[in-house]
Amino acid sequence: MRDQDTRYEAVRSRDARFDGAFFFAVETTGIYCRPSCPAVTPKRHNVRFFATAAAAQGSGFRACRRCRPDAVPGSADWNVRADVVGRAMRLIGDGVVDREGVTGLAGRLGYSARQVQRQLTAEVGAGPVALARAQRAHTARVLLQTTGLPVTEIAFAAGFASVRQFNDTVRTVYAATPTELRAAVRAARRTATPSAGIPLRLAHRGPYHAGAMFDLLRREAVTGVEEVSGPPGARTYRRTLRLPYGTGIAAVDERPGGPGRASAVRPGGWLDARLHLTDPRDLTTAVQRLRRLFDLDSDPYAVDERLGADPRLAPLVAARPGLRAPGAADPEEYAVRSLVGPTVAAALVRAHGKALDAPCGTLTHLFPEPAALAQAATGPGPESGCAFALDGPLGALATALADGAVRLDPGVDRDDAQQALAALPGLDARTIAEIRARALGDPDVVPPGADVPDTWRPWRTYALHHLRAAEER
Repeated sequence: MRDQDTRYEAVRSRDARFDGAFFFAVETTGIYCRPSCPAVTPKRHNVRFFATAAAAQGSGFRACRRCRPDAVPGSADWNVRADVVGRAMRLIGDGVVDREGVTGLAGRLGYSARQVQRQLTAEVGAGPVALARAQRAHTARVLLQTTGLPVTEIAFAAGFASVRQFNDTVRTVYAATPTELRAAVRAARRTATPSAGIPLRLAHRGPYHAGAMFDLLRREAVTGVEEVSGPPGARTYRRTLRLPYGTGIAAVDERPGGPGRASAVRPGGWLDARLHLTDPRDLTTAVQRLRRLFDLDSDPYAVDERLGADPRLAPLVAARPGLRAPGAADPEEYAVRSLVGPTVAAALVRAHGKALDAPCGTLTHLFPEPAALAQAATGPGPESGCAFALDGPLGALATALADGAVRLDPGVDRDDAQQALAALPGLDARTIAEIRARALGDPDVVPPGADVPDTWRPWRTYALHHLRAAEER
């Protein structure tokens, strides 16, 4: 979709497959939209194209109120790509610029701030500050339209340094004041409070095969940290989250919403979710972690087209269009869980997990931090009967995660992380492959011994999930 005439054809046909892959702006109206916007198609000579919403905003365009382009799924490129731009986009999505600034982002990437600025601007049309600003504006709109929080609290919860900066940004991006944005939504939808939770629609493109995802989450659920309740087709996944400013409890419903259930060429729809946060500043980070867990930024059209062309996979793809490759809400947690399994993981939660101040049903703890496990490995041992040897491979992994010898954050170089994991005692190649696929979100991972041809590249992780779902492996 690099050719601008081809992009215009996507706009003219309102092709939702490209929502999030690019944005278009209309010079005569000053508005930017997603490709599937239902408004009258503008004339070609009035249209400009942008790689990101931030780039469109930086050129003076405001978001369309009809198609809400800031709410589309993120580009699948950022999850696939392993270069510095892809890594930077994942870190910005996780809120690193808001918490650590551009210097912190650059330090995590191993580049200077000037190099990061230059590469992002050249590739996506906006630097890290502009990208983070666009994300803050979206977070502010969500809080304004779904909660009853005071506007001043929302300004700082969304990551703005001042109320004035918040007001100026909202007016620039949405051509409305925060009060006007809030008034545009019926009062009935603004009932959420920090105690009641924040209702969300987690958008995805194309079809979404939720059944296989929730089956996997149910099998892997760790008691005290996760639960899956309800009958198949109407289940709810709930889990605790450790976040930069506090803690959270997330609930995501299995049944997809939106018109994507009826037509794969219309916008893909969403998963309904609710977040209970002790600090609303964690909203952006919590949403991004749920999106990675449920693989909501994937491009099912590209995946299904490639895998569906293979005779072995074609019937599996036809049976499960939009099958996703699950990620991890907490990469360090998943690394530990992949090593010990759910039963031992539950014992670790009881022995070393931090108890919630206010338990919610069966959710009682946060998964233990690597530092807590590393400290226990050098101490007298757990007091609650956890039989797994903390001074063995688990202790080595926990220590490496705690001291930074192994990094699994969204911006880490995947090859470097794999090499660091391989240097630890007791981690076999299959476990490392699972960590790379799930914790690092690599869409093209093959565990040792798997019969996977190169023609399935770059979606071999998805191919294996199809085989597992069909019980062929």
